[in-house]
Order: sequence, then structure tokens, then C-alpha cells
Amino acid sequence: MPADLYRRLSNLDGKSYGAYKSLRGSHELPDLDATLFIDKVQSDPYAPASRARVHIPLSVLDYRGASRSQPGRFSTAELDLLNRRLVRALKKYGRGLFIDSPGQQVLRRAAVAELRTDAHDVDKHGDALQICLEIQLPARGRRILGREAARVICEDLLDALDDAIVNAPIDVLEAAAELEYDQLFLRRAVADADLIGFVADGSVLPRQAGNSQLPKPGATAFSSPESLQHSFQLPSGKTVHGMGIPRGVTLIVGGGYHGKSTLLSSLVTGVYDHVAGDGREFVVADETAVALRAEDGRAVTGVDISPFINGLPSGDDTTRFSTANASGSTSQAAGLMEALGSGARVLLIDEDTSATNFMIRDERMRRLIPDDREPITPLVARVRELWEDHGISTVIVAGGSGAFIDVADTVIAMDAYTPYDVTERARDLRESATPAEPSPAFAQIYERFLQADFPAGGGRGGHGGRGGHGRDGRGRGTKPPKPPRARGLELIQVGKDNLDLRAVGQLMDSSQTEAIARILGAVVKQLDGRTDLSELIQREYDNFCHSLFDATAEFTNSGHLAEPRFQEVAAAINRLRLLR
Repeated sequence: MPADLYRRLSNLDGKSYGAYKSLRGSHELPDLDATLFIDKVQSDPYAPASRARVHIPLSVLDYRGASRSQPGRFSTAELDLLNRRLVRALKKYGRGLFIDSPGQQVLRRAAVAELRTDAHDVDKHGDALQICLEIQLPARGRRILGREAARVICEDLLDALDDAIVNAPIDVLEAAAELEYDQLFLRRAVADADLIGFVADGSVLPRQAGNSQLPKPGATAFSSPESLQHSFQLPSGKTVHGMGIPRGVTLIVGGGYHGKSTLLSSLVTGVYDHVAGDGREFVVADETAVALRAEDGRAVTGVDISPFINGLPSGDDTTRFSTANASGSTSQAAGLMEALGSGARVLLIDEDTSATNFMIRDERMRRLIPDDREPITPLVARVRELWEDHGISTVIVAGGSGAFIDVADTVIAMDAYTPYDVTERARDLRESATPAEPSPAFAQIYERFLQADFPAGGGRGGHGGRGGHGRDGRGRGTKPPKPPRARGLELIQVGKDNLDLRAVGQLMDSSQTEAIARILGAVVKQLDGRTDLSELIQREYDNFCHSLFDATAEFTNSGHLAEPRFQEVAAAINRLRLLR
């Protein structure tokens, strides 16, 4: 027990809550040879919990990082496992102690990170594990419970760290690192085999519920059709067999509740690695794959949707289309073009969440409404061009229309959660005569030079005066705007506006959303109408990931940060209503 800190906390007993602020700074934890840093002390008992970090020197651990891709360093999976162990330990030992809690995906996080002296002169201990956590400092009313605080920090926290971190089983850590390397190898092998996705035999794809990522007990294990089967030998010595999804246009069909959307969902989340026992450990998708859906009411700013929507009766220019209230077809067209702008090589689409008039237009409707009176060119007329001219693959779930049979390279039928390759049968069903495809439309992905209307109080071009800084028109100083903040998984507060991310289906964790909020804040401040939006997002995305993860930033002010993909960052920023 750290006697000095225990005594110091005990002596605060009964004092006004503000006396806790004296704890800011570093404190030695000699039992672990570790250091506790209290970075921010909550202002009152009802405020957000105090933020703290613990540095545990690697020299006191019986294990070292077992990363295969960076020998001598900790793999993401090992740090993730330590994070999960600490979540459980804090629930067991520590009332009032909290840490970022991972879901089924394995993500790079700030909660448990590796500090190396080649990146930072950390402290006297040198190389260390950094644990970012929150401490709810106890009180009765507004009076400090000092002895209770001493027990929480000097006993419960140390017991949890000792159990979860110091005594972590070496074999379990090595198994996590090995699984991560197998998954990395599989992703590369799948790409080399000209596939955009792979689902291993024995995988459990169904989830417990629509709002749960946990595997469904007793679910049918996946079994691949022989004609689509591929095998890969992994570095661990395992061989995985399963269904490979070729590049091109793939159609997933089947009756209702037979597993079509479940298969697509496994590809949607297959851009991430999953923990052992999830059931989707060896389900992988192209790392750039983007799930698309209709999104009535979203904002669209300066997007070229002319390949799909052109010649509007209003006369609006659809090569630089903007609206504050997009329709289903307009929003899906914008989402597709934005996905291409973010580097997506694969599009994942379910007809159940799509705008019908964006997806298809049947022959009878063509006869009733001539093509020259219809401004929408549906996806079915463009999907071959996307693949043949631009190498963009598409996976489409369809249960109510056979229109995509005519343009599909591969057709997979789901029957009671079992896939069958029905490509040859589907070819026999193709229409003998199909309407002529429209002229090519994807000549280039246009650059977008945008500005932003900042929330009142700051920012270039905002409402806070010239340049948005300093003083209002009467010479008084203006408050700087609050930085964007995540409000759970699907919402970011930007000034007084809420950015709705419910349609960004590959966001898996609220800590990813918090990271996006920070990148968003950096991007918006630099929008000047002269720098391409994608270029700016890429630069700030790279800067954020490097500062937080690659350089292992020591003084992060939040442990609730996890790495998002570039595609989700771009999707969020594209939905901002303050763009112009």
C-alpha cells in the first residue's frame, strides 16, 4: 500500500470537496513500482469522474509484447485483452473506478497503451504500460470521504491492476497475439486471391439480438458451398476453409429470415478483427468496404450525384449538389459517391434499407414513364460500369426483385442460414433482352472545396467577427466554441447542432465516435474553400492516429478513444450541416 498517498487522502476526510484538487500531479505506487497521474479532478461529486493514468513499467512484468508484425512490441490484441481483464477486475474490486470497455471488435485504444522511451521520455521507469481510467472521488454531500478515497485508490485500484495486468497469463496473451497475426495474414491472402470477402466454415454469424454483437447460442454454423470454397494456411499452422466472395457484382438472395442480411452484416463488420469466441474470428472483408443505405433528411454539400440523378425539373446542378433535407434516393446516391471519394473498393447494400427508386426501375415503369422524364438512373444500370471501368465491387442483398440477376457475376442463395452457389441457375433466368445501359458517368471523382459556418464564438468564417476570433462587433471578447463531443455511439454535438450518425453502420464503438469528434473539430477549423475536403480529412486523420497511437501520446486527456476507419470519419464530416 502506498502509505504516503493513503495518509494524504485520509487527511482530506471531512474537508470541502474542492480540497481534492490538491491531488493533481503524480503519486508513487511502490507496491507495483508504478506511478499514478491524476490529470483532472472533478469539480463536485456530481461532475464527470476525475481522469487519471497509471504507468506500470515493463520491467516489473513477467511478459513482453508478442506482436508478430512488430517484434518486441505489444500487439493490439494483447493490449485489448489487458483492457478487457481490467474491466472485469475493476467491477470485482473497485467501486468508483472505470475504464473504457471494448465490444466484440479488437480496436486500437487509448485505455491501455504501450509507452516506449523511443517515443517519449516517459518517466524514471522507462518503457511502460499506460492505463487511462476514471475515478469517482467519494463524498457525503459536498464533504470528502477521505478514508473511502484512500481505500478505492490505494487498495482497490492496486488489487485490480495486480490481478488484471501484473498477473495476466502469458499463454493467453500469446494466443491473442497469434490470433491477430493469423487474421492479418488472412486479410492479405484473401486480397491476393482476388476476393473481397471470406467467411470461414464453422463461423457463427447470427447475433443474440438486433442490438447485440454477441453470438447467438445454438445458431447454425456456417458451411460454404464447394464451388466458392477457398482454403488458407495460417502462420499458426491452422488451415481455414470457407466461402470466398469474388470481386465483381455479387447478389445474395433467399427467402425472408433465411440469413441474407446476416451474411451481409458479417461482411459489414468484417472490416474489423474480432475477439476469440465471437464466432466471426475468420470472417474478413476488404478493409475499405462501405455499407450504404438511404437516409432521408440528411445534409448533402457539394457532391456530384449526376451519375445517378440528373436533369431535375427544378434545374438544380447535380454535379455540385447540396441540400439540407435529402430524399431517400438522393441521400443514397450521395452516400455512394462520398464512399468512392473516401477510397472504398467495395460497396455493401441491402435492399431493405435502400430507396427502391435508387436501386431499380422495371420495364413496365419505363413504358409508363419514359426515360427522358425520369431524372434517376438506378444502381442496377450503373453497377456493371462501377466494376468493369473502375474496379468497384458491389455486394447486394435482394429478396423482392430479380433485377440484379441480369448484372450479377456471382449469386449466393441463403437457405436456413446455409449458402448455395446458384450463379448458373440465375444465368438461366436472365432476361433475353435488357435495356441499354446509360452512357459512362464516373469519369472522375471531383475534388470538393468547402468552407464551414462555425458555431457562434470562433472559427474561420464563423459568427465571431472577422476570422471568427477575438472580439465581436462591439469590441468585447467572444467565447471560443466548445469542441465537438460524442454523445454515445450515434451522435456528435457540434455547437448547438447534433450530427446524426445512425446511418453510418460500421461505427462499432462510442470511443470511435469520440475520436471522430476530435478529428472533425480539427478539420472544420481548416476548411477555407481552397483545400480539397478528402485531402484535409486524410491529413488530420493521419495526424490524430499518429499522435494518439503511433507516438503513444502520454498526456491524452481521455481514455475513451478508439481508432475509427478513415471511411467513417469522412462519412461523419460529409453529414455536417455547417458545410457550405
